[in-house]
Amino acid sequence: MYRWRSVGGACVAAAAMLAGFSPVQAGDGAREIQVATRTLSFLDGGPTGKVVFAIVFDPSKPASVAEKDQVMAALGSGMAASGVTVVGKPVDISALSSAGDAGALYLTRGVNYAAAGAYAKSKKMLSISSDMACVQSGACVMSVAATPKVEIVVNSATAAAIGARFKAAFKMMIREI
Repeated sequence: MYRWRSVGGACVAAAAMLAGFSPVQAGDGAREIQVATRTLSFLDGGPTGKVVFAIVFDPSKPASVAEKDQVMAALGSGMAASGVTVVGKPVDISALSSAGDAGALYLTRGVNYAAAGAYAKSKKMLSISSDMACVQSGACVMSVAATPKVEIVVNSATAAAIGARFKAAFKMMIREI
């Protein structure tokens, strides 16, 4: 049985690589947006009611479009958690100014993090991604990963730049860089 699982797992990994996605790169946008939605309740003076997340994607990158589609499907007509209902608004990276009334940016993998991060900072807007590189570069306040386990990483300097402060209970559950 163990050998069968190993061979099966190798076949799945090979198929994923042939499709252009490695298991490490591909996230679960649906689970990650759930985690991102729940983090809003840990912001000091955080939002209540309806919050629009601009789901920023690059139409020239299939992985970015796929993640946008996963996130939008998961959000549906709204995802509620702790007094907040998050709704999604897809925004092409080349048209960031159309984010308008968004309360946060959710950056899909492969978008120009520097441009999106600069926009978010100029608007004092929370920026979240499933890609750790976004947080490490300082373009995103937070990265969320839901697979294989939940991991949240916050860039303290970027959070401070937009005025985001997290509750002490949240800081005990995350990693800060």
